[in-house]
Amino acid sequence: MSPRRERGLASRFLGAQLLVVGTSIVAAIVVASLVGPALFHDHLVMAGHPESSAELLHVERAYRDTNLITLAVALATALICALLATVWLSRRIQTPLGKLTEAAKRMARGRYDTRVPAMGAGAEVDALATSFNTMAERLQRTEDTRRQMLSDLAHEMRTPISVLTVYLEGLQDGVIDWDTTTSDVMAEQMARLTRLVEDINDVSRAEEGRFVLDRAEESVTDLLQAAGDAAKEAYAAKGVTLEIEATEPAGTVAVDRQRLGQVLGNLLSNALRHTPPGGTVTISAGGQGPEDVAIRVTDTGEGICREQLPHVFERFYRGDTARDRDHGGSGIGLTISKALIEAHEGALTAHSPGPGHGTVFIATLPRHSHDRAEQAMVTT
Repeated sequence: MSPRRERGLASRFLGAQLLVVGTSIVAAIVVASLVGPALFHDHLVMAGHPESSAELLHVERAYRDTNLITLAVALATALICALLATVWLSRRIQTPLGKLTEAAKRMARGRYDTRVPAMGAGAEVDALATSFNTMAERLQRTEDTRRQMLSDLAHEMRTPISVLTVYLEGLQDGVIDWDTTTSDVMAEQMARLTRLVEDINDVSRAEEGRFVLDRAEESVTDLLQAAGDAAKEAYAAKGVTLEIEATEPAGTVAVDRQRLGQVLGNLLSNALRHTPPGGTVTISAGGQGPEDVAIRVTDTGEGICREQLPHVFERFYRGDTARDRDHGGSGIGLTISKALIEAHEGALTAHSPGPGHGTVFIATLPRHSHDRAEQAMVTT
């Protein structure tokens, strides 16, 4: 048994038009047949025509015939008008819908650069075209990011895997002995691979909102001091000065101490990578109004040009002065940091006057409720 063929837009329009026309004609026939003759008869009698006269019957028959002819002509005219209106409306709508259908098919084949112009078929169709173009643009960005991410992942994994392969082949061939150096190299490369896997898992969980935060009231000063203590050895080894500036009015925040420590560690590591020996990185905190606390990581390093600033939090983004894999790191530390700060109902932003003038990252977090109340009392 063949499948039932779906009716097209034109046939649906024509059916709707015919339904309206048919209903109107039936209503007109009912009114003309039941109400019209009686009224016409009463008016003829009132005009002086005698009841049941031949003249009265002739006039009433002429009235009925005229009504039937008029209704027949009206029906034919209405059907022709309905057909013309159906053709016009269906073409006006089918043409842009056909273009949208073809564009959707091209996108289904992977042509994410497909766009449809505004077709002037009404506000609704134009809104649909705009939404389609927005979807296509986002899909194209997603696909570009996916391809770049796969390329970067392949690059990131190639080096440690190559090193591990060389050492394993050397051990099998007896060219390399298992000693402290071999153990350290292999452990370092395994740690690099593990860190990459953990970073990818973290950023996926963060962007999907799957982080479970163990929040508690923490002193901002203590958080900054702990982050500085954890990073001071790396800073000393490179010859970069790390300064910690925190005052007690910075107050407390309700955060997951481990996760916020991860954010501050990422920001300090990022600043260290892009600050040359002899430079300075400052981590500071202060009030950002009665509601928020701002934690700033400021460096005197390479800086970021204006065109790259909007992209520094994207996965695996690389730029001349922004994050890049040649400086080390997986390239998604800032992406994870931004997602974690937003999970704390905060915001993470980057600012830079330009290349050679350093960069400042600002993490804004809501104050603890007790501190907000005290700050409001001081302000008033």
